[in-house]
Amino acid sequence: MDKYYSYTDFLKAMSDTGTENTSAALLQEIYLDMFLDHIHREQLIERLEKRIDEALDLGDREKFMLYTNQLKELHKND
Repeated sequence: MDKYYSYTDFLKAMSDTGTENTSAALLQEIYLDMFLDHIHREQLIERLEKRIDEALDLGDREKFMLYTNQLKELHKND
């Protein structure tokens, strides 16, 4: 996520006046960020897998190694 939300921020939003609106808005923003990050990650994985397949088809070892290493790094960050 590009933004960092702490449990403390959420509790602060819950204790503010207009509790439901503030906490619901914060929660909605957190879920939206998580959803967009998930979609971006899935698209990146698909793109790398496609490039790996193309590199294999062309017999391009250098690009194959580049893309597989990028995919490994992406999975390592899980």
